[in-house]
Amino acid sequence: MRVHFIAIGGSAMHNLALALSEKGDTVTGSDDEIFEPSKSRLAKRNLLPENYGWFPENITTEIDAVILGMHAKKDNAELVKAQELGLKIYSYPEFLYEQSKNKTRVVIGGSHGKTTITAMILHVMNYHHKEVDYMVGAQLEGFGTMVKLTNENDFIVLEGDEYLSSPIDRRPRFHLYKPNIALLSGIAWDHINVFPTYENYVEQFELFLKEITNGGAIIYNEEDPEVKRVVEATDSLIKKYPYQTPEYKVEDNQTLLETPEGDMPIEVFGKHNLNNLEGARWVCQLMGVDAEDFYEAIATFKGASKRLEKIAENNHAVAYKDFAHSPSKVKATTEAVKAQYPNRRLIACLELHTYSSLNPEFISGYKGALDAADSAIVFYSPHAVMIKGLEEIKGEQIDKAFDREDLMVFTNPADFKTYLFTQDFENTALLLMSSGNYGGLDFDEVKEYIK
Repeated sequence: MRVHFIAIGGSAMHNLALALSEKGDTVTGSDDEIFEPSKSRLAKRNLLPENYGWFPENITTEIDAVILGMHAKKDNAELVKAQELGLKIYSYPEFLYEQSKNKTRVVIGGSHGKTTITAMILHVMNYHHKEVDYMVGAQLEGFGTMVKLTNENDFIVLEGDEYLSSPIDRRPRFHLYKPNIALLSGIAWDHINVFPTYENYVEQFELFLKEITNGGAIIYNEEDPEVKRVVEATDSLIKKYPYQTPEYKVEDNQTLLETPEGDMPIEVFGKHNLNNLEGARWVCQLMGVDAEDFYEAIATFKGASKRLEKIAENNHAVAYKDFAHSPSKVKATTEAVKAQYPNRRLIACLELHTYSSLNPEFISGYKGALDAADSAIVFYSPHAVMIKGLEEIKGEQIDKAFDREDLMVFTNPADFKTYLFTQDFENTALLLMSSGNYGGLDFDEVKEYIK
């Protein structure tokens, strides 16, 4: 095939471009800006556009498929040309479905945990040399790209994001995959710029269940009351497999998972991650991996990039970074680190960076989210609020939302950095939660400070 990407530089888009190139397809693409690591990775495969911008002359009748990224606009010049020529235009998820129509599709959905669960499944499959196709939302150790597509593999494992598919397709991405095996980890209101009410957001998961193929299976976290309600209410002709957090304990900063063979030390920690692990175990079982083989493999799983990723450690201090931004994720992650290091001072830093987290109506949901921390810090950029076109947030609104008298709030990156690097990290655990970088924090400096 000859495939052209409109907005090739995105995290998901450039990985799909690399996967198709690896598969043997002819790939071209355009974008108005491309940042690292996409830029270097595309350049290495000779897929980096010669010039930035949108060029209608790139679009010809020789192209078999156009893949449209969310970064493009509806009036994009290349998109308009493709529409005029009557070319087949796919959203990212549409194209993945097209490539996997004849495979067994495993789709991991939920407001939280889906990247980690997908990563766990892929780690187990890779450990046992079982080849599968996949799409996952984070870079994984031992995997060259975040997307793999082949003609041969029977299974494809897809992280099922609920965000929109493309500028001209407003359906959530996970509605397009039509899973044979699905998992639902949790439901907690997110993406409020797209789903303005909680009810509207929950409805997307109800619709997701209707997309599971007849005779397929849903594996669901019955500890989440909304997930339990939605799954048990569906009348779809599917098998239902509930799961719960397995038994585990923490001893000397080490998490031990209870298994039929006895207590097993594992690299990941926190109740939410143990819950994710059990969901992954069920999926792997339906993919032909028994419990004994699953436990053997999962013992070596260290996590996905930015998901409770250990970035530095010495004899008396440890530092983690995590993608957590929604209230439920922040609370679960903070509690997990405190439970893992109960005798250490926990400094928890949260950057309010996403559209939802910067919305004055949404931040009230953060009440108690940082309570497990000994020192709680919130950073946000007023400039980011302005760029997103949101109502101004004041420090007192943050204080009221988190309901913690000793909360520290920073809006200046230099002030936050000064605070961080003047702390005494003796007997300390540092947790940095953000989908950004605190206005320019170099995480390598954190590594140097704690080594």
